[in-house]
Amino acid sequence: MATTTWTAANSRKLARRERKKRLGPLSVLTHVTLVIWTALVVVPIVWTFLASVKSEDEIFGEAWGLPATLRWDNFARAWEQAQIGQYMLNSVVVVAFSTFGTMLVGAMGAYVLARYPFRGNRALYLLFVSGLAFPVYLALTPLFFVVQNMGTLPLIGPFIGLNTHAGLVLVYIAYSMPFTIFFLAAFFRTLPNAVAEAARVDGASHTRVFFQIMLPMARPGLVSITIFNVLGQWNQYQLPLVLLQDRDMWVLTQGIADISTAAGYDADWAALFAALTLAILPMLVVYTVFQRQIQSGLTTGALK
Repeated sequence: MATTTWTAANSRKLARRERKKRLGPLSVLTHVTLVIWTALVVVPIVWTFLASVKSEDEIFGEAWGLPATLRWDNFARAWEQAQIGQYMLNSVVVVAFSTFGTMLVGAMGAYVLARYPFRGNRALYLLFVSGLAFPVYLALTPLFFVVQNMGTLPLIGPFIGLNTHAGLVLVYIAYSMPFTIFFLAAFFRTLPNAVAEAARVDGASHTRVFFQIMLPMARPGLVSITIFNVLGQWNQYQLPLVLLQDRDMWVLTQGIADISTAAGYDADWAALFAALTLAILPMLVVYTVFQRQIQSGLTTGALK
């Protein structure tokens, strides 16, 4: 057993050495680039975490020094006085419903575009994908008036217009649809036809084939795109800023921005960094937990 383990370890070392020799200078450049990129990402996050438990004098006096005492009251002020708790709850509700709607509609649309040939299939697919070419800033003004007009609809208008979470959820779904269709359509094309055809021969409907056979087979891709949508919608700032003016309806990104912009130079910077930490931690935990599933989903589609 020990000999087998030793042989396997040596084989991996030899493979790494051969790979380094084959790549040459490119391998060194790649590692240097990764180290620089890691520092650019990790250093600001670590600094934010440190600042969240410091006093304002320590933040501006000894930016990289360790805090004399851990000031957990910064989180209490951010949670209660700055209403970060309410904003975080609003964000959780909006992101949960918008992600569910995006994945349900996007998966069905991508499945049809990927597996059912019909006239206009390619044009419809390109129409969805073309949405990736337009930044959200270009659509803010017309989007505002569209949602405002939705609020005038009978019966459902008050629930989906401006200053409503339902209206923001619908916008998030539309905003996330191009990338979801693009990613999942490519993934569904890689799935084998034999299982679906066997189910249809046994009398399964198209709906049953999709929900009971194809969706479980596409789980790696679904998990990956779900995490990407959660991250993107959680960090969205421009859309809520335009569509939600009522303070009680604000999401987390609006609340964090308000701590610094409303008070100007008199802002509670310690509470601001505490609020930033509260915003970062949930997404950091989500990505850490589902890291392997994300990588599996991305590589599975490529390898197939």
